[in-house]
Amino acid sequence: MAYNRVFTIVMDSVGIGECPDSVKYHDDGADTLGHVAKYYDDNFKIPNLTKLGLGNIRKDNPLTGIEIMNPALGYFGKMQEVSVGKDSMDGHFEMMGLPVKEELGFFPNGFSQELIKKIEKFSNRKVIVNKPYSGTEVIRDYGEQQLASGDLIVYTSGDSVLQIAAHEQKIELNELYRICEYVRSITIDKPYRIGRIIARPYVGTDTNNFIRTANRHDYALQPTSKTDLDILSEAGLDVLAVGKINDIFSGNGITSEVHTISNEDGMNKTIENQKQDFHGFSFTNLVDFDAMYGHRRDLEGFGQAVIKFDEQLGQFLDEMNPDDLLIVTADHGNDPGFRGTDHTREYVPLLVYSPSMKESGSLGIRSTFSDLGATILDNFGLNNNVGTSFLSQLN
Repeated sequence: MAYNRVFTIVMDSVGIGECPDSVKYHDDGADTLGHVAKYYDDNFKIPNLTKLGLGNIRKDNPLTGIEIMNPALGYFGKMQEVSVGKDSMDGHFEMMGLPVKEELGFFPNGFSQELIKKIEKFSNRKVIVNKPYSGTEVIRDYGEQQLASGDLIVYTSGDSVLQIAAHEQKIELNELYRICEYVRSITIDKPYRIGRIIARPYVGTDTNNFIRTANRHDYALQPTSKTDLDILSEAGLDVLAVGKINDIFSGNGITSEVHTISNEDGMNKTIENQKQDFHGFSFTNLVDFDAMYGHRRDLEGFGQAVIKFDEQLGQFLDEMNPDDLLIVTADHGNDPGFRGTDHTREYVPLLVYSPSMKESGSLGIRSTFSDLGATILDNFGLNNNVGTSFLSQLN
């Protein structure tokens, strides 16, 4: 059947085990959900994800304490990324029919002095740090210096990102955003070709209580061609963005967007969308798994975030219309039980459900995230020629 509304919820960074090409990314052995479930042993209670078939995805290598349902409530599978990176931009672009095939710029030793001097000249501020760093650790180690001096904390990670951290009382948000917009404008092409420039404001009085705020802003590369979001909106369908979706796609193809301050807020906003009379696609990113727990390698916090999401997911499931379709997935891994602090190259879960479904079963291993977007377009009688729709498998 054709669904009136399609909701996709991206659990940012909630991978489900290493991909065949994980060695290339030095991520062999990564297993975000596997390590979280093992940490909690039999106390990882996520009944709604479980009944949708999360455990069924891993019949060959069961998730500790997660039951394999027979039958599951909906359809289940996993997707493999074909894009060259493992960042949010890569994952979301690929979901929407635009796999990232061009290698982006990575800066394991920090950025060139040429780029740093341009930032300093434009901002009239000194740049400090300029090397790979955890976002929470960098403000712990350099926040007091930045607060006193007004310097810009510039850092990167294992992904194609340039991040600028500044205390909100020392550098106003509008100034920080303006600086990031400038950096975005000069790093689009080679030799930089940086995937995202990220403003990372924080508050607090000293190193003991510095905390990053929800005023983060991502400046992603513009999509190089139309995405499935453009195709949907140009066909007159509603495209509702929740969380950092709007930032990732630079507003392209989006008809309505809302900012969020947490996973909980993101789910509340998605449930608010659920109450609207719209026809089209609601696209949500829940970033706390990644920003708050994955990069910090916090197994306990990551697990608690999944448990909390599962509770809100139950509320969403209860309010679904018969002609609604829900897809729950992720954009990459960020294993809190793994070495380092960066994203991990993993399969992502694929859970699909509608109250109108009469059957359930496996969707197998999808060879690209683009199958998700292809399915959404297929549902509305549209096509992008990228990915393979699984709509006909849903009964």
